[in-house]
Amino acid sequence: MNALKTAFLLTLLTLLLMFAGQVLGGQTGMVIALAFAVAMNFFAYWYSDRMVLRMSRAREVSEAEAPQLHSVVRELATRASLPMPKVYLIDDPSPNAFATGRNPEHAAVAATTGIMRILDRNELSGVMAHELAHVGNRDILIGAVAATIAGAISMLANIAQFAMIFGGHRHDDGENHNPLMAIVMMIVAPIAAMLVQMAISRSREYGADRRGAEICGNPLWLASALRKLERGIDLQPMAVNPSTAHMYIANPLRGGGLMALFSTHPPMAERVSRLEAMAAAPGSGRI
Repeated sequence: MNALKTAFLLTLLTLLLMFAGQVLGGQTGMVIALAFAVAMNFFAYWYSDRMVLRMSRAREVSEAEAPQLHSVVRELATRASLPMPKVYLIDDPSPNAFATGRNPEHAAVAATTGIMRILDRNELSGVMAHELAHVGNRDILIGAVAATIAGAISMLANIAQFAMIFGGHRHDDGENHNPLMAIVMMIVAPIAAMLVQMAISRSREYGADRRGAEICGNPLWLASALRKLERGIDLQPMAVNPSTAHMYIANPLRGGGLMALFSTHPPMAERVSRLEAMAAAPGSGRI
C-alpha cells in the first residue's frame, strides 16, 4: 500500500509539472519542464549524496574512531542483507541521523555526536535500522526525484514570472493565453508540488519505521529513541539547510500551525503510537 501511494504521488507530481509547463509556456513550456526534471534528476542521482554530506559537515569515521556506531551498523546491515554502508559523524549537539546514497552499494549513514550521547545501544540500533530501511527501500532516490521535480516546477514558475514581466505572456503557438490562469498557476503549482513532495516524504518515514523495527527486532527500541530525539531537538535545535531536512530521522526544523502542512515528517506521537501498536500485536517477533 505504501509503495502504491508513493507511485501515485510521484505520478501526480509529474503530471503537475507537465500541466504547469503547458499553462505557463504551451507545448514548448511542457518540453522545457520535462527537460528540467530529467536534468535535475540526473544530477540528484549522481551527486546529491556528496552534497548532503558536505552541507551537513559530516566526516567519515573509521571503526577505531566510532567503534559502537560501526558495530551497530554492521550488525544491522548483515541482518537486513545490505552491504555495509560508509559511516559518518556530524559534530553537532542536537540528536539526529540520516542516510544517503543512490543505492545500497553506494550508501552512507550519518549520526550526530548529540545522538551518540543520549541513546543507549538498543535505541541507537532502532535509529540505524530505520536509516538502513531507507537504504533498502530506495527512499533516498525516491526523495531526491520528488524534490527535483518539485524544484523544477518552482523554477518554471519563476521563469514564467520573469517572462510575463519583461515580454508578455505569449505561447509558442503565437497566441496570447489567459494571463489570469498563468498567474494562478505561478502561485498554486509550487505550493501544490511542495505539498505532494511532503506527503511522499511522510509516507516513506512510516514505511522506514516499520521496516526498521523489523530489522532491529524490537519496535519499542525505535519508539524510545524517537521520544528522546523529539525532546533533545526541542532543547537543542539543529541548524540545517531546509532542503536537507527531509533526510533526517527527526525533523530538525520547528514550526506549528500551517507549517505542519509542509512538514517532511509525520507527527512524532503518531510514529511512536504505530510502533507501540506493532510491538503489542500478536506474533510481533520481538527479540
